[in-house]
Amino acid sequence: MAPLTPELLAAEYLAGWQRAKADYANLKREVEARQLELVRYANLELLKELLPLVDYFKQALKAVPQPQRGEAWVDGIRHIQSRLEQVLAYHGVKAIEVMGEKFNPELHEAVGDVEAEGESGTVVEEVRTGFTLYDKLLQPARVKVAK
Repeated sequence: MAPLTPELLAAEYLAGWQRAKADYANLKREVEARQLELVRYANLELLKELLPLVDYFKQALKAVPQPQRGEAWVDGIRHIQSRLEQVLAYHGVKAIEVMGEKFNPELHEAVGDVEAEGESGTVVEEVRTGFTLYDKLLQPARVKVAK
């Protein structure tokens, strides 16, 4: 084995330092990505608990008799529903648009099929709203699909 000259030794040390620096930069990026994910999904369970409220408000407002739809208490319920949706949106929760869309088993959960006009396999009724949290599915939409 040839003796290490100062130039070869310096080159070896430089290469080792560069590898260590690159490894540290990669580790730093990974840690930052994990921290971002932890922050993004820290409230996941709480948000899941709030999701049924969206459908409860929809059902409650559908059940209001036509003559009472313009009354102040109904407007109050709509305002609470709107505020809930704003809070969810602020935290990255988005409702999945389903009506008229082609059935997608990654986003939809079929609870029935119905005779309907239009293309077979198209969503014709939403039974439960589906939601995503940023890029992850939080709750699949329960839908009825055209035969």
